[in-house]
Amino acid sequence: MLSRRWDPVHAGRDGWLFLTGGSNRVMDQYGHGLGRWWRLRAWARLIEARAARAARLGIRSATLIVPEKLSVYDNLAGDLAYDPGRAPTRVLARRLARNAAYLDLLQPFRAARDGAPLYLRTDTHWSVEGYLLAYRELMRALGAVPPPEIGARPRFEAERLMDLGEKAPGQPRETVSHLVIPRAAERVHAGALVEAYEAEGRASALHTGAHVIYRNADPSIDRRRLVLFGDSYAHFAPIMLTGLLAESFAEVHFVWSSSLDWGYIERVRPDLLVFELAERFLARVPRDDYDVAAARRAKAAPPRREARSDPA
Repeated sequence: MLSRRWDPVHAGRDGWLFLTGGSNRVMDQYGHGLGRWWRLRAWARLIEARAARAARLGIRSATLIVPEKLSVYDNLAGDLAYDPGRAPTRVLARRLARNAAYLDLLQPFRAARDGAPLYLRTDTHWSVEGYLLAYRELMRALGAVPPPEIGARPRFEAERLMDLGEKAPGQPRETVSHLVIPRAAERVHAGALVEAYEAEGRASALHTGAHVIYRNADPSIDRRRLVLFGDSYAHFAPIMLTGLLAESFAEVHFVWSSSLDWGYIERVRPDLLVFELAERFLARVPRDDYDVAAARRAKAAPPRREARSDPA
């Protein structure tokens, strides 16, 4: 039987937009079927295997899967017929309840959803409040204490066309608030792709393959070294989760990849290893065969037109 074809974006209540289609077929992840069961079983086993391998290396690890807006804000999804109880993050939280390396973000996000918005209305990503909530949950899981003033740093606002707004009728814009994170952290390394895209003025088009290192000489912060494999919720620019962590630890390495590079991890020998991924990307199980060194040696591809952001 063919599965239903979903529109890319669904308009919920009060101007809230939700990703429902795309290449990862977001709505299908709330359904049934042997394929979905197998993928989530494979993900649970992969997360367990990663945690065990990190532990053998003496590394404390944490995995956080970013819940989709649909998993958190079903109360704002309007007439969209789906069961949020079947969210992949909910399934993984049950399967991995006894694994200290798995950080369940779904529960705290749903508990806090009636306060300040945790996601942007017209985007797949978190608001400042969402980033701070996830950051504090992660810091607790890592046995770390956030800098006391980090949530009170200055903010600035800008009206923008965001990733879901681009795909919606009328292309609604949104006033977005940003936290000014950098203070003590400095970027000390940027991979070849980051340098090339930034030189061409198209850093916003860069996704997988980005690699940066931040160092922080502030003696009052946690002196541990952290390696983070993640996606656009982390980001190589110090504006999201990577920036918050760079202001909290002596050294932070960020690699934009859903697949780990164990050779890189063993060379860096971090104290902490963090893996972050958007829930929709659970549609594919990685092989952990990423090669940071190969990406470092690669020459940037010729400029080409790309969308500003791809939430699919």
